Amino acid sequence: MRKFGISAQALVAAAFGAAIMGSAISVPKLVAPEAGAQPIAIQAPPGAPLSFADLIEKVEPAVVSVNVISTQDVSPLSGAEGFLEQFRGVPGMEEFFQQRPAPQDTPRQREARSLGSGFFISEDGLVVTNHHVIDRATQIQIVTSDGKELDAELVGTDRQTDLAVLRVKDKGKYPYVKFGSSKEVRKGDWVVALGNPFGLGGTATAGILSADGRELGAASPYTDFIQIDAPINRGNSGGPTFDLLGNVIGVNSQILSPSGGSVGIGFAIPAELAKEVTDILIKDGRVSRGWLGVQIGDLTPEFAEALGIEDASGALVADVTVGSPAEKAGLLRNDIILSVNGQKVTDATSTTRIVARLIANTSNKFEIIRNGKRQNINVVVGERPEDPYASQGNQTSPNANRNQSSGVPGAFLDDFGVRLDPMTEDVRVRLGLRPADTGLMITEVSPDGIFGKAGFEKGLVILEANGQPVPTVEAFEKTVKDAKAAKRSKILLAVRVGQATTYSTVDLPAG
Repeated sequence: MRKFGISAQALVAAAFGAAIMGSAISVPKLVAPEAGAQPIAIQAPPGAPLSFADLIEKVEPAVVSVNVISTQDVSPLSGAEGFLEQFRGVPGMEEFFQQRPAPQDTPRQREARSLGSGFFISEDGLVVTNHHVIDRATQIQIVTSDGKELDAELVGTDRQTDLAVLRVKDKGKYPYVKFGSSKEVRKGDWVVALGNPFGLGGTATAGILSADGRELGAASPYTDFIQIDAPINRGNSGGPTFDLLGNVIGVNSQILSPSGGSVGIGFAIPAELAKEVTDILIKDGRVSRGWLGVQIGDLTPEFAEALGIEDASGALVADVTVGSPAEKAGLLRNDIILSVNGQKVTDATSTTRIVARLIANTSNKFEIIRNGKRQNINVVVGERPEDPYASQGNQTSPNANRNQSSGVPGAFLDDFGVRLDPMTEDVRVRLGLRPADTGLMITEVSPDGIFGKAGFEKGLVILEANGQPVPTVEAFEKTVKDAKAAKRSKILLAVRVGQATTYSTVDLPAG
């Protein structure tokens, strides 16, 4: 037990350590407080509440637990079957496997139960939660703060923003909360999260807004999350984060954790986006997004320098999907998108979100840079498919590079420390490229060469250099010569990695 600021164990340890070292120690005296001494006054920081009780009492009735029964696919080789299959082919086990029926090829389905959180947003029983909470649900039950169990049905769901709207089947008047504005909460302001972590319904935690505008990668292309350090855990998904006025400023969605528990890094969908999406789901049951059909990346300063562009603001087209609206409109690899319908884009993320808000089957003006010149292209955007990256067939594109491999052998380029060979037909098919696409495969890399230091590896395929096709080593060397003549220090390479095209720059050799 600790007393007067120092523990008895600490004193014993100090004395024992001194005896071992052969030196004396000075043991501090334990002095009781003077009679009549006043305790130190503890004050909250300016603006901080001494208690969140009034706020929680106000909003808690609107926060619910979401209990879900769903179906999940189970591998035919899971569990005991998977354990046994590892012995197939082992000497002495032949008779056992001959008598045993062969495992099924198709996955089986099993019933799964999961827990999440949600909150009422209307008096008539509309509830907001996460898409991943109710995904593939066959039965949904809402449990209110006073323990009442209510059956619910799905109104609409949106996988891309991880939002869903439910409606309780029992008619009545329910306590509800309203969306506020995450923009009005500053970094460092107090926030309070309520939910159902690990099935412990009615749990409240407090913390601060740690950051805003967090991008969490391709899995969440339409969301800039707010980051909070109010502890949220498994089961908090779909629950609300409140400001001190009781407004919902975010819908808890994800945590960053190596252990599965809270480490103080949680992410919530900002209220502005949540309200926009839930309003659409209530009206239409789904969100229809515009689709362009391109792979895009940020136009970085390095890329802009290699292309001779002064303003490094825009989105660089890395690839165009066969049969997509972009291909039909004539967009090409290496085009730089500057604006859509006059709205300037700053990077790949802003482009994705602007396009997503376009109405399907409408014509829209895209301002682009192609080969250093500005021009406008009208694109009739489509509706975003469930899997926009699914292959639509290995077809010949009218916009594809028509130059075929000359069959000329490759060469080792000493200045770059790399050997380049024309891409073979087998490689082209394996990478999912069009029949007319050409390129140079990296077949040897010197670790100390320019390509090696830039991180290039054997097996990668260079499709274009500074926007020009490179079917042969001679074509690549001509691009290098032109870049040097233009007094550039880098060249921009379109590189095929698996089924995706990305960009990278390499320095030009001196001389």
